[in-house]
Amino acid sequence: MQAIIEIKNISKRFRISHHKQPYLSIRDSVIDFIHQPFDLKNKTSVEEFWALKDICLDVYEGESIGIIGKNGAGKSTLLKILSRITPPSSGKIVLRGRVASLLEVGTGFHPELTGRENVFFNGAILGMKRSEIKRKFDEIIDFSGVEKFIDTPLKHYSSGMQLRLAFAVAAFLEAEILVVDEVLAVGDAEFQKKCLGKMEEVTKSEGRTVLFVSHNMSAVKQICEKSILIEKGRLSFFSDTVSTLSKYMESNTKNGFSGSINLNKNIIKKIEMKCDEMLSDTFYAGCDFTIDVYFESKDKLEFPVLGVLFKDEYNQPVLAMNNKHYRNNLVTKEVSSGIFRMNMPFFPFFSGNYTIDLYFGNQYRDIEILKDVAAFMVEQKGIKGGIEIPDSKLNKFLVQKVNWSIV
Repeated sequence: MQAIIEIKNISKRFRISHHKQPYLSIRDSVIDFIHQPFDLKNKTSVEEFWALKDICLDVYEGESIGIIGKNGAGKSTLLKILSRITPPSSGKIVLRGRVASLLEVGTGFHPELTGRENVFFNGAILGMKRSEIKRKFDEIIDFSGVEKFIDTPLKHYSSGMQLRLAFAVAAFLEAEILVVDEVLAVGDAEFQKKCLGKMEEVTKSEGRTVLFVSHNMSAVKQICEKSILIEKGRLSFFSDTVSTLSKYMESNTKNGFSGSINLNKNIIKKIEMKCDEMLSDTFYAGCDFTIDVYFESKDKLEFPVLGVLFKDEYNQPVLAMNNKHYRNNLVTKEVSSGIFRMNMPFFPFFSGNYTIDLYFGNQYRDIEILKDVAAFMVEQKGIKGGIEIPDSKLNKFLVQKVNWSIV
C-alpha cells in the first residue's frame, strides 16, 4: 500500500545571530555599520540551530497520527514544512492529496474581508473549487456557530470566533490530509469537544488522514491511533498512542525515582514513598500508601501546608489533596524543619503510570512548587500480590480521612 505522506530525511536549519553589543539607537546602528568592517570586536556571531534533524515517517490513508513533545522540540516546524509554508533545508516530502492546515488562528484569512468572503478565500487557497465551497457552505457556517456575524469583517471577530470559522473551513472542505496544530486551546470547552468529535469522524467515517499536534494528552489518545514523539528535533519514538504517551511521560519526569530521592531545593530536601512500609516506585491498588516530604525552611511556619497532586500518564490531574482540609489532624505549632507525612490507608488508583507535583507553603500562599517531581507505577498485581478494587473497599476509603502529620 502506498503512503499518502512520505517524509524522507527531513531536516530544517535556522541561523541565530548573536550581536555582542547591547541595543543601539538608529544613529548608533548607522555608525556601527560604517565602522564594523574595521572593528573585529563588534562582529555579529551566527549560530546554526537544527529545529529538525533526519525525520523519516510514512503515513497511510485514513490514519490519525499524534505528534507530541516538549515546547521547542520541532513539532510546529514539521507541520509548517508539511503545509508548504516553509521549505526543508534537506530531505524530501511526498504528499499524495490536498492538505488543509490549521496552524495558527487567522492563517489564510484576511481581516478586511467578511466571514463569508473568507470562507471562499481560504477554500481557494486550500485548492477547492468554488462549486465545492458552495456545496459545503451551509454546513461550514452551521458548525462554526458564527452565522450571525458571517457578513461582518473578520477584524471584528474575537480570536475564538476566528478559530471556529477556520476549523470549520479546514474540516468540511474535502482535503485528503488535515493538519492541526495546538490552536484548539483558543476555543471554549464546548467547541473543543465539537472539534475533537469532528476529527474522529473525518478519520473513521470519511477515511481522511489527520496529523494532530497537542499538549492535551487525553485529546491525542481520543483521536490518534498512533503517535510520534519528537525530542530536540529528532523522531525518538513511533508506536501506538498509549505506548508513545507513556514514553513521553517517562522522558518528561525531571528526576529518576526508586522510592526515595534527594532534591535539595530551597525548602523541600527529600521525598520518600512507601507501599505497606516498603520504599518503592511500584505500588498496587489498595496498598497502605505513605509519602514523606523532608523540608527545611529559613523562616518558621506557623501552619505549614503541603499539597500533593497526582497526574496520570496523559498529564491529567486525578487526585489532589492538602492538609488544610484536615487541620485538626496536624500539629500547628511553628516549625522550620521536619518530615511532612501523608498517609492513605487504601491507595485508590488503578493500574497505570503516574507523576506527582508538590506545593509547599503556608496557609496564605505557595512558597515552593515542584512539577513532575517523581514518577511511579501502579499494578493490580504488585509487590504484595495485588488486589482488585471492590466497590465496598472503595466506598470505605471515600469516608476515611487521609492522615497528615509532621514528625
